Amino acid sequence: MAIKTILCIEDDRFIGEMYVRSLKKAGYDVDWMVDGNDGLVAARNKTYDLILLDIMLPERRGGEILAALRGEKGDLIPKTKVIVMTNFEQDDESRQAMQHNVDAYLIKAEITPKKLLGVIEKLATAPSQVA
Repeated sequence: MAIKTILCIEDDRFIGEMYVRSLKKAGYDVDWMVDGNDGLVAARNKTYDLILLDIMLPERRGGEILAALRGEKGDLIPKTKVIVMTNFEQDDESRQAMQHNVDAYLIKAEITPKKLLGVIEKLATAPSQVA
């Protein structure tokens, strides 16, 4: 699956601008939302190939967004890959539950824009990990 369109849901202006600039420079079409409500609305109203989802967001947490998109009501974004990006320490049970519903789980402090582009390229050629 080719990845062309990306929704970045990230409230940190510095990190968001860095990701968006790198992704656009690499040729991706990127929309950027800085709070959880706007991010959820964007994810519901437009089809994206990939969503970069921060966990700690204003208005609505990343876990709530993920539950709304891939929760009890079914997978509303079956063709969209999701990468969760966080620096928030979660307990193992919460992390494992979230990892079950995403294609990648990255720690922001460990990922550079170049590494992120590498992860996205791998996801584009890998089968979906989400059942």
